[in-house]
Amino acid sequence: MKQYQTLLFYKYVKLADAEEYATRLLRFCKKIGIKCRILIGDEGINGSVSGTPELCKEFTEYITSDERLSNVWFKMEWVDEPSFVKTHVRYRKEIVTLGDRTAHLDPNQSTGQYLEPEAFMKMKDREDVVILDTRNTIEFDAGHFKNAIHLNIETFRDLPTKVGELEPYKDKKILTYCTGGIRCEKASAYLMEQGFPEVYQLHGGILNYYQKTGGKDFDGKMYVFDNRIVTDVNDVNPTIISKCYVCGNTTPRIVNCANPECNLHAPMCEDCGETLQGACSATCMEHPRKREYNPKGYYVKPGVS
Repeated sequence: MKQYQTLLFYKYVKLADAEEYATRLLRFCKKIGIKCRILIGDEGINGSVSGTPELCKEFTEYITSDERLSNVWFKMEWVDEPSFVKTHVRYRKEIVTLGDRTAHLDPNQSTGQYLEPEAFMKMKDREDVVILDTRNTIEFDAGHFKNAIHLNIETFRDLPTKVGELEPYKDKKILTYCTGGIRCEKASAYLMEQGFPEVYQLHGGILNYYQKTGGKDFDGKMYVFDNRIVTDVNDVNPTIISKCYVCGNTTPRIVNCANPECNLHAPMCEDCGETLQGACSATCMEHPRKREYNPKGYYVKPGVS
């Protein structure tokens, strides 16, 4: 039985004291010993924490004790072990960045229509619908909804430079989705600003869809920003779609290159991982700074306590 929880959460809300709040939150997280990865910005909060149910309860009570964050939605997963090994809370002006041209966007003022998972599942295969994956390329390659399109973006901030590729679909309903919903808040708002008349977003993202529908028609695994790297989100008709970066064989594993100066995120099968000792190439395997091989493919960045 899984004994730990991982909570994914966000809220767009004006935080005038964001830098100070980040300092206080970091102090609190270290005090209770919960592990996390959290961004605090002028526009809100975005993060994930992991620990025992007792620690997670203490954390949620602390967050929601602030009136501005009293209705934060915590999406919870049960996990075998904590999903983080360090405590990382930091301030950044924006919790989701699309670049200077979109700095004015406020999802509290304008965003795509929410679709609950059951409604998303019913709409996604219609001929008048296009499913848009707003995540990064590595996330898409690990897993995505059947028939979803992707704009081949390496980072979310690249999305505005690619939106022109969606012009042929302007007469269709655009259904956007991401991991937990936060990126779609801005992506859908930007699409609406660019003249797309019907833009929707999967409420709560892939994780909520999985928990409400069993994940039907999500191919592959869901990429996550913690030491699991990927997780299963389809109990109905699961498949594996990612191909090993080295040999091309199908594999569910996504890893970081063991050479920190490369740190490539890519699918890699167990055989190639063992042969190259976690590196993505023979060159990286011989690099003097190559980290000791971790079969899980996850390496903690230095300098974060």
